[in-house]
Amino acid sequence: MEETDREAVATAVQRVAGMLQRPDQLDKVEQYRRREARKKASVEARLKAAIQSQLDGVRTGLSQLHNALNDVKDIQQSLIDVNKDWRQSINTIENLKDVKDAVVQHSQLAAAVENLKNIFSVPEIVRETQDLIERGELLQAHRKLMDLECSRDNLMYEQYRMDSKNTHDMNLIHTYFGDMQKLSEELAKQLWMVVQRSLVTVRRDPTLLVSVVRIIEREEKIDRRMLDRKKQTGFIPPGRPKKWKEKMFNILERTVSTRIEGTQADTRESDKMWLVRHLEIIRKYVLDDLLVAKTLLDQCFPPHYDIFKRLLNMYHQALSTRMQELAAEDLEANEIVSLLTWVLNTYKSTEMMGNSELSPEVDVNSLNLLISQDVVDQLLSKYMSTLTSNIIGWLRKALETDKKDWVKETEPEADQDGYYQTTLPAIVFQMFEQNLQVAAQISEDLKTKVLLLCLQQMNSFLTRYKDEAQLYKEEHLKNRQYPQCYVQYMIAVINNCQTFKESIISLKRKYLKVELEDTLSSSHASMDAILDIIAKEGCSSLLDEVFMDLETMTVEAHRRVVVEYIRAIMLKRISFKNAEERKEGAEKMIKEAEQFRFLFKKLAAGSGEDTEGLCDIIEAIAEVIKLTDPSLLYLEVSTLVSKYPDIRDDHIAALLTVRGDASRDMKQTIIETLDQGPSQPNPNYVPIFKEITVPTLTVPKLLK
Repeated sequence: MEETDREAVATAVQRVAGMLQRPDQLDKVEQYRRREARKKASVEARLKAAIQSQLDGVRTGLSQLHNALNDVKDIQQSLIDVNKDWRQSINTIENLKDVKDAVVQHSQLAAAVENLKNIFSVPEIVRETQDLIERGELLQAHRKLMDLECSRDNLMYEQYRMDSKNTHDMNLIHTYFGDMQKLSEELAKQLWMVVQRSLVTVRRDPTLLVSVVRIIEREEKIDRRMLDRKKQTGFIPPGRPKKWKEKMFNILERTVSTRIEGTQADTRESDKMWLVRHLEIIRKYVLDDLLVAKTLLDQCFPPHYDIFKRLLNMYHQALSTRMQELAAEDLEANEIVSLLTWVLNTYKSTEMMGNSELSPEVDVNSLNLLISQDVVDQLLSKYMSTLTSNIIGWLRKALETDKKDWVKETEPEADQDGYYQTTLPAIVFQMFEQNLQVAAQISEDLKTKVLLLCLQQMNSFLTRYKDEAQLYKEEHLKNRQYPQCYVQYMIAVINNCQTFKESIISLKRKYLKVELEDTLSSSHASMDAILDIIAKEGCSSLLDEVFMDLETMTVEAHRRVVVEYIRAIMLKRISFKNAEERKEGAEKMIKEAEQFRFLFKKLAAGSGEDTEGLCDIIEAIAEVIKLTDPSLLYLEVSTLVSKYPDIRDDHIAALLTVRGDASRDMKQTIIETLDQGPSQPNPNYVPIFKEITVPTLTVPKLLK
């Protein structure tokens, strides 16, 4: 207590210190004291009330325990009295054995008397029951059958009680009622026929179905009663329990399975769309059956049967079995898509289990997959493998078809702007679109995989397209007359590159998620690069085509330029006054000859003709003009004449005149000397000086 008091004082000190932290709070000490007093009084009152409540509970508990003790003592005394009475009556019970046997015998005789009418009229009742079964009056037939079974069971039970080991009498009774078992089996056949056609019967004659259910319910009650008697006495009549309810559900289950399996009317050989038709028939039948089960069948069965849920589970299991069987077959790619679309989407859609008329009894979210995820993955893997092969084949076939168009004698089609194009891009991307739309019906993940596959194969296809365009060009170069529309189709190939680029971008924008675009950036860049190469090489081949047509004209232009250039020199359009001007002019001529050589060599690339010799003539003339030592002029001119033997005297005279330093006598001497010398013409030289006409110079001839 002292420790508690100390803690209370310490707590109070802290509380008071917290209240009196400022000088102005001293004025409120009395107010604080009254408030704390009220709180204290309130706490004490609550504490007293709680303690009083606990004390009342303890008092009540003690009172009840006291009463229970008295009751136990009374029961103990009663048990002692019962035990005493039982021990005193043992001998009396043993003396009543004869009475007991008499009672049993009396019970048997009473049962026989009670069933006497049925015993003597068994054959007649059997015939009447048979007639009722044949007429379809099943309830009345079952009532008579129940009477017969009741008579037999009572007689056999009394016989069992009197002497359970007397099989002879038991067999005698069983044999006498033997036709009854056949009636039971015949009635059961009629019941099962109705059960098998329950979805049809409930529309035409629901009363018949209700009668069947009532009969089954009666048998279930009898089964339960017989089983209870067996627990008590050990006796159960032959043929019990019949378990007709269990058999009814088994028959319904087999009927559902047969109905699902029987919807396949076609095979792949007879109809390529066999699976689509098969699945559509299943969808229609199952939906119709479940709607009938919910609206009509459910009213013909007791609520505890939960017939709609039972049928729903049966259909689900039958569908699962059938889908697994279909998945195990060697399906083609389009068939795999049809199956997966039906299993993953159609089954739970509003077209089937998600139909508004089936809710809320059918919760699509609680339905399991018709086939396991492993099987789905296997089918998807097989589909992707098959689709890969198909796309490769389709692309190859599309390219081969396009190549056949390249050699046609008619021009390719033009778009709305008049640009040449072929149908290849449209065919390729239409195929991609179709496969992507199909994949999108199954799942977003599959759609993405198919898109990646299409773009991957597109990359390989463009490489083949580039190679084929190159081969097309090479084949044309072997015979430039064939194909007739080479230029137009090469233009179409080039235009296709732009169409391919636009189609790839459109395809990605439509089917590719934004977050996955980065993963395809390298692939896209690769395709763009290949398309750029195709377009560039195509343009280059068109330019080559133009230049090959201009090759002859280029060679002729080269020759004419050189001829005109030399003619300009010979006509004294240039005149040099000193060695410096001659040197400067000659170097300019050499430079211009080099420019001519470079230009026409580039223009005539691939022509196979050597045109550099034409520019050599200009350089040779420049060397004559450039010569600074007049004494060597004869040697330089003779070299020029030996290289180009078609040069005439007037050409030499004009050339010497251009130099401006050769006297009249020097010209005459050089010309006469050259006329006497032998010439060694180049066999590959094509004369051009014969085309150059210069004014005749007045040069007197020497007398012979």
